[in-house]
Amino acid sequence: MLGDRQSYLEHLLNFMNERILLIEDEQALRMTLMDRLRSEGYEVDSAPDGDRGLKKATEEAFDLVILDLMLPRRSGLDVCREIRAAGMAVPVLILTARNQTVDKVIGLKIGGDDYLGKPFDTLELMARIEALIRRSRINPRDTNIHTIGEVRIDLRSTAVTRRGEPVKLSPREFQLLRYFVEHRGKTLSRAEILREVWGYSTGTLTRTVDVHIASLRQKLGFDAKQPSLILTVLGLGYKLRPD
Repeated sequence: MLGDRQSYLEHLLNFMNERILLIEDEQALRMTLMDRLRSEGYEVDSAPDGDRGLKKATEEAFDLVILDLMLPRRSGLDVCREIRAAGMAVPVLILTARNQTVDKVIGLKIGGDDYLGKPFDTLELMARIEALIRRSRINPRDTNIHTIGEVRIDLRSTAVTRRGEPVKLSPREFQLLRYFVEHRGKTLSRAEILREVWGYSTGTLTRTVDVHIASLRQKLGFDAKQPSLILTVLGLGYKLRPD
């Protein structure tokens, strides 16, 4: 009995003061989970819809976000996508009544760290929460700062420097650079870039992408001894230099 009590106290000490944001529109489930999480020693905040959840997730510090996919005002997938687009490295545990494989795959691809379908066992949820927080402590993800050659990109502060000197980018140029950073190593077609960065529909013909990439290359510097930061993949599009 003494050993069990000591183990429980150690558990509380290990996870005490860890902050969890619960974004869930079902009030009964939200209140039940908040009570259970608090009884386990967590500090909990909540939001009943995607808009308020995203605002809290990007403006406050949390150790974990529990996110339902089916939310009013803004879907959970959009919330997760925006959290990662803002450079937030907080672990995201997705909860949803959807059990289709495609939803799980999409959720994980856009930045979710784990996935649990409803209905779920509360003990399993607690175990997954502990595992995600423990993993983030051991292997913290810094998705805010990226260094490529002489260029340093801070996604959170939107600051870009080269050789320690600030590089002034337009909002659209920074959005384009961010998209390349978030898809580092992947070849991006002009159509995809136009759709995801500019919001243009498929089939739009424009030289906008080429013009902005040329401007980025010029501002970020060109060294004849090294390849450009953004590489041209003939016949396919562009990709960010891997190193």
